[in-house]
Amino acid sequence: MAKITVGICCMKKKLNSDSMAELLQRLQATGKFTIIRFKESMILHEPVENWPIVACLLAFASSGFPLPKAIQYQRLRNPWLVNALEEQEILTDRVQMYERLTEAGIPCPPHTVIDHGSVTPGELVQDADSITWRGQVLPKPFVEKPQDADDHAVWIYHVSSEGGGATKLHRKKGNQSSIRDLTQSHIRENGMYVYEPFMETGGLDIKVYAVGETYAHAEVRKAPAVDGRVERDANGKEVRQTIELTEEEKHMSRMVVRAFKQSVCGFDILRTTDGHSMVCDVNGFSFVKGNKEYFDNAAMNLTKMLVKSSVNPPRTPLRQRIRQQSWFKAIGNMCSMVPCPC
Repeated sequence: MAKITVGICCMKKKLNSDSMAELLQRLQATGKFTIIRFKESMILHEPVENWPIVACLLAFASSGFPLPKAIQYQRLRNPWLVNALEEQEILTDRVQMYERLTEAGIPCPPHTVIDHGSVTPGELVQDADSITWRGQVLPKPFVEKPQDADDHAVWIYHVSSEGGGATKLHRKKGNQSSIRDLTQSHIRENGMYVYEPFMETGGLDIKVYAVGETYAHAEVRKAPAVDGRVERDANGKEVRQTIELTEEEKHMSRMVVRAFKQSVCGFDILRTTDGHSMVCDVNGFSFVKGNKEYFDNAAMNLTKMLVKSSVNPPRTPLRQRIRQQSWFKAIGNMCSMVPCPC
């Protein structure tokens, strides 16, 4: 049986990561695949017509990745996609992400979207312990998330009885993940933001890493809003512990994979102290770091998906089928014009 060609299309830093090596080594060890690594220089600078033709494609966006160009390649060659490309555009926009969660019936925090560029006088009222938007009151504490999913400046506003101000989350800088600013009592008014009530989770964050609809690995860590300090082990890695998902949360994982068409997908769950679980962020392509059991299961599940895709390959796009039919028709017309030599 011929090997299945699998293209890996991502930025060089992601391609050369230890986590990617862990996965690809396991896929190659099955003997079922030919792995073709797309070079970053080719992705950035060469037309998609020059990109390798593969049966299956694992492509995912990160900083600097030309997602529209990858979508153009997918439309040209129609490989089977591990992670759908057009849906990855949704993951860059928190407003669209929440819309998709809501449309799919996936539990998520109640939320309000405010586009400060179009607010009219009287629509938004702020006081020490709440904001009122079009007559709807959102009391503090609440969370403010920028529309841009790559903007990690998520702020949590506190009631005055607890000191007021805001806890400002940010990308980890050394051992710091957030700061408390007692002077920041008013919300930002320089763009579009999602606002949602702050959910009490006992100071814990749950990170879920799904591979297909049947496998999800979950880890828990101290939430960055607790004290802003990153807990690390003796090797300098952030302290995380594997956690068992509830049946409801496992079902949510399947729904996220389906709704966003991302077979390899990371997302965040809030498990509240009153017994509710909800998805508060979908990150798209994500790996667990340094967990052998995860990579064994991830490779096994991905192998099944890739092999199944080769048995039931994607249909040729309609536009391409029309071109092919027109070509064959033209050839037939030409042949009918040639006189029979007999």
